[in-house]
Amino acid sequence: MEDQGRATRNQPPAGRPVGHVLGIPVFANASMLLLAGLVTVVYGNYAQSELGLTPPWSYLVGLGFVVCLLGSVLLHELGHAVTARRHGIGVRRITLELLSGWTEMDRDAPTPRVDALVSLAGPLVSLLLGGIATGAALLLPSDTVPGQIAFQLAVSNVLVAVFNVLPGLPLDGGRALRAGMWALLKDRNRATVVAGWAGRVLALLTVVVVVALYQLRILTVFGLVFVLLVVLTLWQGAGQSIRLGRMTGRFPLIDLNALARPIIAVPAGTPLGEAQRRRAEDPRPDVVLAVADAAGILTALVDPVAAERVPVDRRPWVSVESVSRSRDALTSLPLGLSGEQVVRALQAHPGAQYLVTAGEDVVGVLRVADVAAVLEPRTVPSPRKETPGKDTRGKDS
Repeated sequence: MEDQGRATRNQPPAGRPVGHVLGIPVFANASMLLLAGLVTVVYGNYAQSELGLTPPWSYLVGLGFVVCLLGSVLLHELGHAVTARRHGIGVRRITLELLSGWTEMDRDAPTPRVDALVSLAGPLVSLLLGGIATGAALLLPSDTVPGQIAFQLAVSNVLVAVFNVLPGLPLDGGRALRAGMWALLKDRNRATVVAGWAGRVLALLTVVVVVALYQLRILTVFGLVFVLLVVLTLWQGAGQSIRLGRMTGRFPLIDLNALARPIIAVPAGTPLGEAQRRRAEDPRPDVVLAVADAAGILTALVDPVAAERVPVDRRPWVSVESVSRSRDALTSLPLGLSGEQVVRALQAHPGAQYLVTAGEDVVGVLRVADVAAVLEPRTVPSPRKETPGKDTRGKDS
């Protein structure tokens, strides 16, 4: 299963760098080592029983099979990456696991056609590899090491190709389905949600099929557990796709003019208790405390968490700047940014609050919780509205 990264991603690599292929950084997930060792041992034991090999040669054959599997996964991902590049989409990196991987791109496909082409390129590569391995398996004796490895690679690549084209996110076939729904609905986000629900339906159907196969004694307990783990991953990936589609559909609702909280600035040296009193008397809702210099220029924002930690009886003696963050340490967001641009900026510069500016002037403060409330209104509680004039000492500052 793949995860072709969205442009809104800005996550650190999930793995260690192992090199570059066609100029693309390639990473390997650390969890891959455990599975690689397991497959090496299992296939090594198989080589002992079926091919008559003895250790350490049997386990070297198992290790060779692991290397071939990784090569197949890498070529599958390169199918996505090269196709994306041909259509002007940058590729940030490829991350490999033993039986899966993902290609992270710097932006989404611009059209449904490109989305479908990039999505299906990986399975086509796997199908081609499966065909080549099948031809090799037919030409080579079945009781030899090359013949057995060719047979196993043929089966694994064909299965990967067939499984990945099933129509449900996060599989490649789900992305192709999304592309078709995108062309039909003219809305990528709604198409993502539809394809995500298709993935969940696919996961449920798979559970029914594998349980039936187990009851018919066609599938072993090990096979049942393995497939159910794959189904769990599919279910979770589909859920993430549904959530992402809903969130990105709400990007246009992020309006800095509406979300920016007003500011009340107090001079440096003002006691925290006095600053909170002035804030409480301000008739505007959700006012944020700030610190200004002698010229009235904003220099810092009060950190509400740090202010909350100061005991109430100490607040008349603690200066407001001692619980503040310097303006230079805060990210500024100019008015006029689109909702998607705001989300990208928040992901690139994680924090609790941001300065909203108009030219050189600070016109308000954006809190990340307010953005989350817009993107996921049913799961994130709305920001607390305080009654104007109410004393907020001992509460959120």
